[in-house]
Amino acid sequence: MSQAIPPGMTAITPHLTCRDAVEAIDFYKQAFDASEEARLASPDGKLAHAMLRIGGACVMLVDEYREQGMLCPLSLNGSPVSIHLYVSDVDATVAQAVAAGAHVTMPVADMFWGDRYGRLVDPFGHHWSVATHQRDLSPEEIAAAMMSDSGCPQAGTK
Repeated sequence: MSQAIPPGMTAITPHLTCRDAVEAIDFYKQAFDASEEARLASPDGKLAHAMLRIGGACVMLVDEYREQGMLCPLSLNGSPVSIHLYVSDVDATVAQAVAAGAHVTMPVADMFWGDRYGRLVDPFGHHWSVATHQRDLSPEEIAAAMMSDSGCPQAGTK
């Protein structure tokens, strides 16, 4: 009997729809040091499926197929979803992503919950939050730091 979750996968895997998935693969390789594990082109030349590994986690990609209702964030005028990526050096990773074409939506800063954290949008409309964990805090310490942080929990520098 096969396993419910294939080896090397987790229960949840982001599956991104991109306007140009082949170009997106190149971007993710440059921005986040992604490694490509699989690529399947459909008869019409679009990318039917690709799998990348970023920081040990799998991310799947597919080209936009409007006729099937698979729309990318650019066609939807944005996305309410962010992909959170933990890295060893958030400043270097964000700089690398910007050099590859990402746009910073929140500069990297030390946050009240113990991470150094920033946000960006990739050229395909997908939102990313990127962080390096700096210190472990109790829920009480996090709540106290949030309350004492100039009224803006996202802009913390504690």
